[in-house]
Amino acid sequence: MKAVVVESHGGPEQLLVKEIAEPTPKAGEIKLRMRAAGVNFIDIYHREGVYPLTLPTVLGNEGAGEVIEVGEGVTEFSVGDRVAYTGVLGSFAEHAVVPALRAVKIPQDVSFDQAAAAMLQGMTAQFLADSCFPLKEHQIAVVHAAAGGVGSLLTQLASRKHHATVVATTSTPEKAARATRNGATHSVGYDQFEELVDELGGAEVVYDGVGQATFDRSLASLKPRGMLVVYGAASGQVPPFDLQRLNQAGSIYVTRPSLVHYIATRQELLTRATTLFADIASGVLSIDIGGRYPLDQVGQAQLDLANRRTTGKLIITI
Repeated sequence: MKAVVVESHGGPEQLLVKEIAEPTPKAGEIKLRMRAAGVNFIDIYHREGVYPLTLPTVLGNEGAGEVIEVGEGVTEFSVGDRVAYTGVLGSFAEHAVVPALRAVKIPQDVSFDQAAAAMLQGMTAQFLADSCFPLKEHQIAVVHAAAGGVGSLLTQLASRKHHATVVATTSTPEKAARATRNGATHSVGYDQFEELVDELGGAEVVYDGVGQATFDRSLASLKPRGMLVVYGAASGQVPPFDLQRLNQAGSIYVTRPSLVHYIATRQELLTRATTLFADIASGVLSIDIGGRYPLDQVGQAQLDLANRRTTGKLIITI
């Protein structure tokens, strides 16, 4: 089968499309004919060695496909089932083997492309708005990078489902217009949000996937006892800081969550995925696929993602 393999950490030139042996499912695993795979920043970190892997390995951390073989002991899935998953390496390939406990069935009214595009970013947006800081009606929520993959979905959930007042930050007027279409109450540039939030009386929560470049200003925009949720670091990691700053700013909170801890059990994964797919099917969540790339253009997809040339979600079609 064809797969995107990394043999040495480094730049996009390390992404090799190779013919490799097909995997065989072990007990508790299922084998998929892949149809689509999501492109995420974690794939870049894996390629670069920021998150080191045992090499060589097949990249890709999220995907959707059809079950073509089941391992011993698997009873929840059958050949022909449409399934999706996230958090398992190997989706940039024609076939993949994943633990059955990490896979979920895709309802008929959700496409392979939608499922592959939504698993990681969609469930991330969901736990941020539902669990990490459970948004309430009329609360003020700042969403940084609101035209990006997680940001666009988080804006939709915060505004359409939780009826919060969303202050969306973006880098261009075109992206600001997109955030407004997704339900943002205010769409402004990164250099404008502090003044606007101050006029609104401060934010209950700031959802920050940018990291270093926005961290200090995000802290300053919170109400007393507000929460800064740093879920990514597109501009670089946040450096160490003095905890006393949280006291001085009004007993505010800072958290650095990851999806893996919010789908830690089988039941929680199923609950989140079921809710996610229902929101997609009902139109609460619109999955904007910003680009489709063939398997041999994974490197270009990663470059486009890293250089912020696109909006929405990028996927690999297989």
